Amino acid sequence: MIKRTSCNFSIEQICESGQCFRMTRIEENKYAVVAQGKYLELEQKEEEIIFHCSEDEYTHVWERYFDFNTDYKQFIESVTNKDEYLYRAVQFGKGIRILEQDIWEIIISFIISQQNNIKRIRKCIETLCETYGEKKYTAEGKLYYDFPTVSALANATEEELRACNLGYRSKYIVNTANSIKRNEVDLESLKCMSYRAARETLMRLSGIGEKVADCICLFSLHHLDTFPVDTHIRKVLEQYYPKGFPYDTYMGYNGIIQQYIFYYDLKGGDR
Repeated sequence: MIKRTSCNFSIEQICESGQCFRMTRIEENKYAVVAQGKYLELEQKEEEIIFHCSEDEYTHVWERYFDFNTDYKQFIESVTNKDEYLYRAVQFGKGIRILEQDIWEIIISFIISQQNNIKRIRKCIETLCETYGEKKYTAEGKLYYDFPTVSALANATEEELRACNLGYRSKYIVNTANSIKRNEVDLESLKCMSYRAARETLMRLSGIGEKVADCICLFSLHHLDTFPVDTHIRKVLEQYYPKGFPYDTYMGYNGIIQQYIFYYDLKGGDR
């Protein structure tokens, strides 16, 4: 058990922010997440976060995954009430962190996310993992499923994936998995690329357009200036920033700002 404190960390907000689909609430203030081949339970009591894992696992997996060593206070305080809408959004979702997730899992997750809602995305990914992922157990004997490997999904047929309720996305997943299996896109190389190079490379994969590529760059490759634009963000930009969003003001962390906006609009903050 590892205890950490932070005034800008909310498990609930991270879970519901639309960037991670294998984090679930198991009871009040307690959540479970499957990532990096590991299963973690964590809970929060005000500013104290309790990670139910060893010190070694926390240091090598979860500290980086939750971006725990980044000072989000500086990003929050950079937004003043001169921009009334953005100030409200940031204050509303100031417990959000940008997770540093596995690149393969995020590629498939955000292909699935297209024209989909969060609840259904979670269910689709859960079914995919139970069907094609490796069965694992925690030290306490709790069963969980790892995310399917590239080979597992490359060997699946489009018809088999449709049985996981993936619809037209099944074709994209099969094609993308086979492209990566053939080394047409090298996942490790993506981690060393600039944002523009990574984005361009990702868009060579089946089913990945600009928005999905940007989500992958932000939520896995940790290019924090990436600003994905979906229907929520586009609506906000049109309503509150018809003359253009002040990207230069938040240079280097526009992606974090984007998450505050997305979460605020998702939760109906101004309605």
